[in-house]
Amino acid sequence: MYIYKLGAISDKKAALKALGVESGGVGIMAKKMELLYFFIKDLKTPAANILKQDALSIGAELAVPGGVILCEQPTYDCILIGTKKHMEVLSRKELAQPFGLKTVAAELKKFLSLPMYSTKIMGVINANDDSFFEESRFIANDAIERIKMMITEGADIIDIGAVSSRPGAEPVSKPVELERMAPICDAIASEKLYEKATFSIDSYTPSVVEYALKSGFTLINDITGASDEKVIKLAVQYKAQLCIMHMQGTPQTMQKNPDYEDVMVEVSAFFQERIAKCEALGLGRENIILDVGIGFGKTLEHNLTLIRNMAHFQIFGCEVLVGASRKSMIDKIIPAPTKERLPGTLAIHMKAVENGASIVRCHDVAEHRQALAVLKALA
Repeated sequence: MYIYKLGAISDKKAALKALGVESGGVGIMAKKMELLYFFIKDLKTPAANILKQDALSIGAELAVPGGVILCEQPTYDCILIGTKKHMEVLSRKELAQPFGLKTVAAELKKFLSLPMYSTKIMGVINANDDSFFEESRFIANDAIERIKMMITEGADIIDIGAVSSRPGAEPVSKPVELERMAPICDAIASEKLYEKATFSIDSYTPSVVEYALKSGFTLINDITGASDEKVIKLAVQYKAQLCIMHMQGTPQTMQKNPDYEDVMVEVSAFFQERIAKCEALGLGRENIILDVGIGFGKTLEHNLTLIRNMAHFQIFGCEVLVGASRKSMIDKIIPAPTKERLPGTLAIHMKAVENGASIVRCHDVAEHRQALAVLKALA
C-alpha cells in the first residue's frame, strides 16, 4: 500500500467517475470534495453565534473574533468555512433564523447556482500613439493586419480603442477619436472580419460606439462603467454586450492616492448599482460583463485582493473579465520594464482564471492561448 497527497482537483465528478464510483454517489461525493470560504462583513453578533453553532452541528466552521461569545460588539466580521454540501445545508437552515441570517442564506444560494462560462481570450489593439505599451499601437492598415494575426493566434474577441486610459493620459476629443476608429471599423465591415471573431469597441463616446456597432462590433468595453445611459441604450438597441469596468476617479486622477475602506465591498456595490441601472434600461445580465479594473484607481494591494477574491464577482451571474496585461502592478512586485512583463502577466491571468475570470484581456494572444491550454490540461 502507498498513500500520496492529491493536489487540487478541478473536475471532481470526472475524477470520481474515473475511479469507478457508482453514478449515484458521484454527485454526493463531489460536493464534499470542494472546500469553500465566505467572508461575511458586519454580521450581527446574535447571528454570528447562531451561525457558529449551526455550522459546527453539520461539520462546518465559522471563524469569529474572541469577543463574539460575550457580545462585546454589535457586529463582527467572520469567515464561513465548509464544503459545498455544508453550504447547501446552511443555505436552507438559515432561512428559518433571525438577525439577518435569511440574507446570508440567500447569498449562499446564489453562489451555489452560478452559471459556468468557457474561457475566452480578448486581444488588445490601440489605435493611438500614446498607450502605455508601445507594441500594442496600430494605425489603420497596420491595425487590420494585427487583427488578422490575433485571430490566427486564437483570439476570441478583439478589443479596439483609440483613446489611451493609462494613468495621466490626456483626454481626446470626440472627432479625433472617431477619425482614428473609422478606417478600422470600415475595414472590419468591408472584409467581414466580424464573422471570424467578436469585436469590442473600447470607448464610452456614444457616437464612436454607434459607428463601431454599425460596423459589426457586438461588445462595448466601457471604462466608465455604464455611467452614460446613451451607451447602455446603444447596447440594447444593437443587442450588444456591455463590459462594465470599475474605476475610482478618471485616468487623469485615478492613481493619486486611491483609497477604499474595503475594496471588495465597494467594487461589489458599484457593480450592483450599475447592473440595476442597465436592467432598468432593458439590458439583461446575460449581456453584461464585469471588469474590476485592475490598475484603475487601485494600489498594488487593492489589485492583489481583487484577483485573489475574483470568484466573488461571479455572484452577479455575469461573465468576469480580467485585464492586467503588462500593467505596473507587476513592476511593483518585481521591477521590470513594460516589454518584460509577460511572465508576470501570465501568472496573474492564470490565477484570475482559476479564481473565476472567464475573459482574459491581453496584448499577447498566442502566449495566453498556450498558457490556458496547459492550465486546462493540469486541471
